[in-house]
Amino acid sequence: MKFRAAVATAAVVPLALGLAACGGNEKPAAVPPPTPTPTTVASSEPSKTVETPIAPPAVVRLNRVTFVPEMNSALTKATSWRTFATMKGNGQTLMTIRGVQSVKPAAMSMEMTGAAFKGKTAKMIVSGGAGYASIPGATPAGKYLKFKSGQVAELDSLLKSGDPTQAFKSFDKSLVSVKFVGEDTIVGEKMEQYEVNLNAAKMLATQGKKLPKGMPATIPYTLWMDKSHRVRRMEFDVSGVSMEMTLSDYNKPVSITAPPASKIVS
Repeated sequence: MKFRAAVATAAVVPLALGLAACGGNEKPAAVPPPTPTPTTVASSEPSKTVETPIAPPAVVRLNRVTFVPEMNSALTKATSWRTFATMKGNGQTLMTIRGVQSVKPAAMSMEMTGAAFKGKTAKMIVSGGAGYASIPGATPAGKYLKFKSGQVAELDSLLKSGDPTQAFKSFDKSLVSVKFVGEDTIVGEKMEQYEVNLNAAKMLATQGKKLPKGMPATIPYTLWMDKSHRVRRMEFDVSGVSMEMTLSDYNKPVSITAPPASKIVS
C-alpha cells in the first residue's frame, strides 16, 4: 500500500486605497496638507512550497488470524509448481522427493529415492483421476500399478508426503500460533520467515489418524513466504525426523501424463 502527502502554502498581501472629495458654491474650507500614507511593498521573493517526505509503504505481517486465509488465497491462485524435499532421521537421508503438480487438470508426478527404497527410485503419477505407482521390489522395473484413491492406504500416504497442499489443509483446524521471525533471502529473492506451531492431535485428525504415544503435543514448522504469500520453503523437525521442502516455478507450464498401457501391471 502506498501513501503520498504534500503540503503547499501561499501568501496573499491585500492593498487598500481611500479617496475623499467635497463640491459646492461655498468656499472650500482649508484643506490640511495630505498626510503621507504608508505603502506596503510586496516581497519580490517567490512563495515557498513545503513538501512532506513520502511515507514508506506500510508492511503488514501475518498473524494467527490472517495467516491461513492469506496462505490459502495464494494457493488458490497457483496453477502449477515444483517441489523438492528431503526427509532425514537417525542421521541419514530417509527419502528425497522431486515432484511437479498442476491444478487444472489435477495431476502430479513424483520421484522418491533414499534408504526407504534401498537406494532405488520409486515413481508415482496421478493423472485422469487415477494413480500409478512404480515401487522397487513391489512392481517390475519400469512398470506401474494402477490404483484409485483410497484403495491402497500406503500409496495414499506416499502421495500425501510429497503434496504440500495436504499439509496446508491441516493448518486451518490445527494452528496454535504464528510468529514473524524476520526477512530472509532465498535464491536471490526476499522472503518473510514465520514460525508456526500446530496442534499435533488436530493435525493428524484431519488425516484420519490418532496421535502416537511419545509424540509432542505441538509440531513447530518454519515457513518462508514470498511477497504474494506463497509458501516457498517449509521445514519441521519432530521426534528425530526432519523434513525440508522447497516450492518453485509457480504457474509455469507442465506436462503430466499417465504411463502407457504397456507399462501397467495388475
